[in-house]
Amino acid sequence: MSPPNDLFGAIPVWAGVYVLAGLSLGAAGLISYRRMLRLIMLGRPGRTDRPALRVLGAIRPVLGQAKVLQSVSVSDRAGLAHLFIFWGFLSFLLSYLLFIFADSAWRPFSGWLITDTGVTVFASYLDVLAALFLLVISWAAVRRWIRTPRRLSFDLTQRSDAAVILLLIALLMALTLLAEAMYSASGGTGPHADALIGGAIGSALSKAGFSTGLANGLHGFFWWLHLGLILGFAIYIPVSKHAHMLGAPLSFLMRSLKAPGELGTPDLETAETFGAARIQEFSRKQLLDGYACAVCGRCSEVCPANVSGKILSPMHIVENLKEHVLDAGPELAGGTDVQDERPLIGRWLPTEAIWDCLTCGACVSECPVGVEHVETIIDVRRHLVMESAEMPDTAREALTSMEQRGHPWRGTQHTRTDWTEGLAVRTIADHPGAEYLLWVGCTAALEERSRSVARSMARVLIRAGVDFAILGEEERCTGDPARRMGNEYLYQVLAGQNIASFERYSVRKIVTVCPHCFNTIKNEYPALGGEYTVMHYTELVAELIDSGAIVPAAAVLGGSGPDPGTVTYHDSCYLGRHNGLYEQPRRIARSIPGLRLGEMELNRRRSFCCGAGGGHMWMEESRGQRVDHLRTDQFLATGSEAVVVSCPFCLQMFEQAIPSRPGGEGKRAVDLIELVDQSLGDDATAGS
Repeated sequence: MSPPNDLFGAIPVWAGVYVLAGLSLGAAGLISYRRMLRLIMLGRPGRTDRPALRVLGAIRPVLGQAKVLQSVSVSDRAGLAHLFIFWGFLSFLLSYLLFIFADSAWRPFSGWLITDTGVTVFASYLDVLAALFLLVISWAAVRRWIRTPRRLSFDLTQRSDAAVILLLIALLMALTLLAEAMYSASGGTGPHADALIGGAIGSALSKAGFSTGLANGLHGFFWWLHLGLILGFAIYIPVSKHAHMLGAPLSFLMRSLKAPGELGTPDLETAETFGAARIQEFSRKQLLDGYACAVCGRCSEVCPANVSGKILSPMHIVENLKEHVLDAGPELAGGTDVQDERPLIGRWLPTEAIWDCLTCGACVSECPVGVEHVETIIDVRRHLVMESAEMPDTAREALTSMEQRGHPWRGTQHTRTDWTEGLAVRTIADHPGAEYLLWVGCTAALEERSRSVARSMARVLIRAGVDFAILGEEERCTGDPARRMGNEYLYQVLAGQNIASFERYSVRKIVTVCPHCFNTIKNEYPALGGEYTVMHYTELVAELIDSGAIVPAAAVLGGSGPDPGTVTYHDSCYLGRHNGLYEQPRRIARSIPGLRLGEMELNRRRSFCCGAGGGHMWMEESRGQRVDHLRTDQFLATGSEAVVVSCPFCLQMFEQAIPSRPGGEGKRAVDLIELVDQSLGDDATAGS
């Protein structure tokens, strides 16, 4: 857009532009500081290590909108629309710098910099972009308020912020075209007069006899109104949900560089409080997350707890924490702490919602702006358990069992070695030089159904000639359930005991049956000094099959369903989404003769939790449908004979749910290692 004449014929355009810009940007900066920066700084210091890696890693999700585009599908193209709007915004931002701020100071600047032809091309590009913006915004309005998808149906996603922003963008686009058209109709010359759409409209108006004087006045009016909206937009952003335009890039810069399934490890010896319930107890990244949140509803849409009718909504967790910061933060920054009178927990965060979380990580994986919901929820649980002793009764019982017996299975009568009866399995005390420590885990060792998984695992390793041993009665729970339930102290005690055992026997290679144990030992024990080579059994077994150490040879199913050779694989959250192991289990399944592998609609990264994570293997669900019932229905919809898992928790949940669901007759759940064991046939060396 070409700048208009001087204001009132006396005030230079550049003076008005820079004075207004200074006032508005100054106001925007002050608001951003008071509403965001100074309040975020009340939290514990954020992540500033490895700055080069942080900057480089933020480029794809920020400039490439990689996290937005990961959700694009045939039924949901909103990510593409957001990418278009984002890059359109950058294009117009460049045009404002060039055509408004630079050209108002020295009119020939843009032509001098990119030539008159370049100005015409760029102005025409902006015209086309403005027209497309109007179409996209119209589509967005229809989608949000008429054909509303579930993720946009929450109270937060239906607030007026979105309407205001869409209206402002639409006005900016319309004013772009109108200003160009009036400049052309007023007899303006130069490259802007030849802009594709604005120039054509202006030429048509001139031929229709539109007044040149009126066009000149309207050009100035539309141009200044356009500038006013731009600058008003800058002031509105930090007080609206579109603060994510400022918060999201910072969120990616301060992102966790840990494995997705790894929680932070607090120093309990130096901590003044355990967990977080007050603003100053959260990290700056956790406080920033509320400002980074785009209120798009994607996290809550994929949350199994929310989908099943629980009150947990990850979006509301981070947004309500932000509301608490805005409510109590200004007074805290001024030296007065009012959080006893206006607490976070109970007032902004219902305790029921905190306990609903399965720690499956679907929310974090889906979030387009780098929000880390699970870490915040766990910190609140730590406060509830370690500071307030407030937890569900079933969680308390499991924690008590871990404290007293070293495992959460209160009713079991089995020992940790009963499952080895008849098998040539040695303890590491008897065979200290074993290449691998087989970490059996509490569930595979002590729970009746899962003990067959441990037996199958041992038989497969024996057939393959793998040199392994177990800890036996020296094995303790890894502490994963305690940690996810919020008892960080108990986790660190159990982890310390296991690490001491590993060091006593010089253990360096560990293979696990359970993905939760795998994630904990591999990703979380290093923070306590325990660094080992850790594999889940699907990794090792896939290698054994690839090398020819074992060769699946026999068909294994033969059920009575319509297609008895078809199975569906379920991705465990802690194996797949948290640790990226998707292909190894599928390679193993495909290696078994006669087995046809199917997929549920929600698989791999978007797999739906079985309902056992976050300690819920031992906790009752609060309300709504059972999560395992929902996942089981998704399996039954495939028509497969069996659902195949590689996690004892998942096996338990499907075993419980299948008989209770319509269509579950004749269907079953089986662990992948059991199928491998069956496919290898009888082997006397493995025992019976």
